Amino acid sequence: MSRRKDIFPNDPFAACKLAKERAGGSRILGPMLGISRQAVDAWKVVPYKHARRVSLETGISCHLLRPDIFGPAPNEAAE
Repeated sequence: MSRRKDIFPNDPFAACKLAKERAGGSRILGPMLGISRQAVDAWKVVPYKHARRVSLETGISCHLLRPDIFGPAPNEAAE
């Protein structure tokens, strides 16, 4: 089993928290996205409109950030 699945298996709340950490915090992630750090701090899950950009900046798949929108990761769908 991959380490990513161990950290947050279809848990967008944990994925959001990890994304903030990987980006260096809301103070860095907010300006990357053109929004305030306070807006990022308020996130419980990554909003749909920011999911692709957060994915690009952090390396966390959109499928893990928002499985409710993007569905399971392609390798999980095949299983």
